[in-house]
Amino acid sequence: MAHSLSAKKRIRQSLKRRARNRARKDVLKNQIKSFTSAITGGNIDQAREEFRKTTQRLDKVAAKKTIHKNTAARKRSRLAKRLNALVAAGGAPKAAKKGAKSAG
Repeated sequence: MAHSLSAKKRIRQSLKRRARNRARKDVLKNQIKSFTSAITGGNIDQAREEFRKTTQRLDKVAAKKTIHKNTAARKRSRLAKRLNALVAAGGAPKAAKKGAKSAG
């Protein structure tokens, strides 16, 4: 247990930051899930819209330093690869799943 005032304050700050970061990551994970469901559904227009929202969310979370900017860039690249595979296949969900496995 912390005894000094500065250590107690540090604990309070850490708890707040942890809760904030967890909330941001949860929102991000849900956004990625909605993009993934749009991809598996084979709806190109919905997938593009979800991709736009997901990349926007990734950039915001990275700007707040909850995740590293390179992590955000890597995730964005992999999601774009899946979207491009869906578009190239003409909206067939099987081709998107095949591309998803090779993407990581």
